[in-house]
Amino acid sequence: MTPQGIRRKLSTILSADAAGFSRLMGADEEGTLRVLKRHRAAIDALVAEHRGRIFGGAGDSLVAEFSTADAAVRCALRMQEAIAAGNADLPEDHRMRFRIGINLGDVMVEGDNLFGDGVNVAVRLERLAEPGGISISGTVYDQIEGRLPLRFEPLGERVVKNIARPVRVYRLSPGEPASGGPDEAVDSAAPRESGSSPALPSIAVLPFVNKTGDPQQAYFSDGIAEDVITSLSKFRELFVISRNSSFRFRGGEADPRRTGRELGVRYLLQGTVRRAGDRVRIAVQLVDTTTGHHLWAERYDRDLADVFAVQDELTQLIVGTLAVRLEEAERLRFRQAETADLEAYGLVLRGQMLLRRYARDANAQAQALYRRALERDPRYARAHAALAMTHIFEWRYRWSDDPAASLERALAHANRAVTLDDAGARGHAALGFVLLYTKQRAAAVAEYERALALNPNDADIMAEAADALIHDGRAAEAVELLHKAMRLNPFFPDWYLWYLGDAYYTLGRYEDAIRALERMSNPAEGHRLLAASFAQLGRRDEAAAHVAEVLRLHPGFSIADWAARQPDQDRDALEHYLEGLRRAGLPE
Repeated sequence: MTPQGIRRKLSTILSADAAGFSRLMGADEEGTLRVLKRHRAAIDALVAEHRGRIFGGAGDSLVAEFSTADAAVRCALRMQEAIAAGNADLPEDHRMRFRIGINLGDVMVEGDNLFGDGVNVAVRLERLAEPGGISISGTVYDQIEGRLPLRFEPLGERVVKNIARPVRVYRLSPGEPASGGPDEAVDSAAPRESGSSPALPSIAVLPFVNKTGDPQQAYFSDGIAEDVITSLSKFRELFVISRNSSFRFRGGEADPRRTGRELGVRYLLQGTVRRAGDRVRIAVQLVDTTTGHHLWAERYDRDLADVFAVQDELTQLIVGTLAVRLEEAERLRFRQAETADLEAYGLVLRGQMLLRRYARDANAQAQALYRRALERDPRYARAHAALAMTHIFEWRYRWSDDPAASLERALAHANRAVTLDDAGARGHAALGFVLLYTKQRAAAVAEYERALALNPNDADIMAEAADALIHDGRAAEAVELLHKAMRLNPFFPDWYLWYLGDAYYTLGRYEDAIRALERMSNPAEGHRLLAASFAQLGRRDEAAAHVAEVLRLHPGFSIADWAARQPDQDRDALEHYLEGLRRAGLPE
């Protein structure tokens, strides 16, 4: 029986809390308080805008009610967007990120306060969310499914503290788009991780169309577009989609509004390249994907030797058009240390097309092209970094007859790239990978941090850095970084999911690990981790099926041999993985 003076009603409850608040306060009390006040001002205004009411919470947390699930979810998305924008000008270690949980349920009303499981579940969901993320209950999901074009990842039923029944949980990944207001539909699209335009100006550079009439010259037009992406990616004030995703829209015939929705960006850069002898004509146009209108168009007729100057001009023009606030150091940082030898540059561009096929023969051909580039210009840092990657790939994919020698060559070329061009992010990333697998974990993490400082929009570097963080005992940070990488590269490759599964396994989130790994297009490299995850859950038959696949693909597999080749990580973490392999039944 309900106590006298207390009534019940159905309500949508939103719970939000700042992640790592105590750590931030311990490092800088006054600065943290200023940041909190700024975020709370934006949050409180958005709750009011979406016709919500804050009724609980203190300090870095709040609990609010909304009349509809739609309004609560839209508000949560706008909150995360506003918080991200408020963090943009802060150093990484001063940024404050909020977790948000939303539940629709029965609550008790007493005066201005609300009580009961309807509130408690929202609070528990908030604690299941990642920093910058949103978790919702199944009751909320049932209300918004088919009405809001959002993609939530099902996490299954979770047992949460002091709640009698398991709760169906769904997660909206960090970086999910926000609606414009309480009555505006949310625009979203992405193939594998949902996402639409983030708070920062967002752009995708589509592959430039080769107008030479010679298909063999496609490497040149692709290379020009890729270098523009690399230049723009170095700006923290821009959100730049990865080449891997933007180059899927080859041909330039698609509706820019649809392409913008699928990539989750506000702007598209399209272009054509026509090369004749020693002259090149590059035509480009910047398109607003919300309207389909062209913001500007330019045509460059230059000598081939001036191609790098054209890239610089393009970068400056785009940055100026998008009104990005840049410090002088940022304005200079996008300039690449290029070779003066245009043929060496062309050899590297051709090698890049082959490298991304991730095939043994193509990798060997790319390696030969990079060596030819270095014969022409031994100080070409980009060629050294690219050659290091070919040796890393032949080691990673077991294409080398002498794996130890491949790692040594990769280390030598990565070190050379960094020595010649300390501002080259790819060189630092290649060095980080080699250091990780030569059991120099701390140095590897430092190289990845340097690489991301130089190019904060390189999704592949982010995903590789996440792997280093996992081995450094920082799996929770790795999950957050991988979600960010997936947002920058919505058509991400399988190995992103492999790293995500590894991070979840390390955290003991075996069902999440299985869900991530089962999304791989080619699960060959995921069978080992799937076997361990199913074994930890006591699902022996499913574990055994994946053990069979591991042994079919790798007939000589042994736990001892595999463990010997792992980065020198925390012994307990490694034992946790070995325990799963043993429980699955893989041979010692």
